[in-house]
Amino acid sequence: MKEMKIIGLTGGIGSGKTTLAKWFAEKNIPVYNSDDEAKKLINENPEIIEKLSQLFGKETYKKGVYNSKFVASQVFNDKELLEKLNQIVHPVVFKDFDDWVQNQKAPFLVKEAAILFESGSYKDCDLIISVVADQEIRIQRVLNRDGSSAEEIRKRMKTQWKDEQRIEFSDYVIPNNLGLEELREEFERVYNELLKRFESS
Repeated sequence: MKEMKIIGLTGGIGSGKTTLAKWFAEKNIPVYNSDDEAKKLINENPEIIEKLSQLFGKETYKKGVYNSKFVASQVFNDKELLEKLNQIVHPVVFKDFDDWVQNQKAPFLVKEAAILFESGSYKDCDLIISVVADQEIRIQRVLNRDGSSAEEIRKRMKTQWKDEQRIEFSDYVIPNNLGLEELREEFERVYNELLKRFESS
């Protein structure tokens, strides 16, 4: 029986899920950032490097560094190719997460993933938190954050689940339309509920 409780934390681009992950970490709750770890593994794992190079060709890695823009351009309108990419990367990330879990000691831990549902990794979670916000607010946040164009952001959003879909499968839904103060209040409420739920078990 699984002892460590796993909380899935997800939300679309610009939703604010990374801020929540940071706050969990500040409270000494272990956080596994699936997106960051996947990027690391794509650049370091020999099995992934070999398979992706075979799939996309020599442009995949430039001077040993993953060429994410090139690969993104290849898979953007090709669902079959995207599926092949995911079949290479996701199993390695899942195993990395499982290994990481074995070394944690806490009432619960958090798995942060933008595509928690899309990748199927929500199945490993005991509870799921989704951070949601209006699309235009999210677009503005990402524009301010990393200089992507609105068109690029909308394209990325199309590859992710809509908030309505996430809400349906989530145990906690945290709205983030009004800014950090509202977000912090909601976070503290959910955090305290989780502590009560899992510290006694």
